[in-house]
Amino acid sequence: MTNSTMTAHHPIGTETEVWESLQQAIAECSGFQQWQAQQNKDADVESLDEQVRSYLRETLETLAY
Repeated sequence: MTNSTMTAHHPIGTETEVWESLQQAIAECSGFQQWQAQQNKDADVESLDEQVRSYLRETLETLAY
């Protein structure tokens, strides 16, 4: 008998693949693009990963209030 739970546990892929896919989806959303346009920082200084993490952090902090 095979263990089908192992294959069903990660149907999308690895955590890295999921994060990259999620990151791309966030980067394409209008909320992120508006946030990015409002930033005083030079976008070239931060990677997309850093920008998405900052966006998510600020969004969650705002929702926490």
